[in-house]
Amino acid sequence: MANLQEQANQLEQALRESAEFKDLKQAYDAVMSDPAAKQMFENFRETQLNLQEKHMQGLDISEEEIEKARQIVETVQQHEAISKLMEEEQKLNNVINEISQIITKPLEELYGAAE
Repeated sequence: MANLQEQANQLEQALRESAEFKDLKQAYDAVMSDPAAKQMFENFRETQLNLQEKHMQGLDISEEEIEKARQIVETVQQHEAISKLMEEEQKLNNVINEISQIITKPLEELYGAAE
């Protein structure tokens, strides 16, 4: 088990050193260094998290909340630095999803063989 944890720590370090993570950090730093962009991004994240929390709790999301979220998304997508941050985040998420598929392959093969 310790060997797996060590390898996971090495993977974490490799992720931190990857171009995708460095590009994401640079985009994040650009947004955080611009007070208006930072506020806009934080408002977006707060709205996103609130809607996710309500959804996970099985609570209804009102049309008003959906419309407000849609407007916030439109606004942040028009901001060049935030749009770049979201693009870089998606690139890193794609890498993480690929890694996750590789890591879970033994389980998929095991349970897939049982069918």
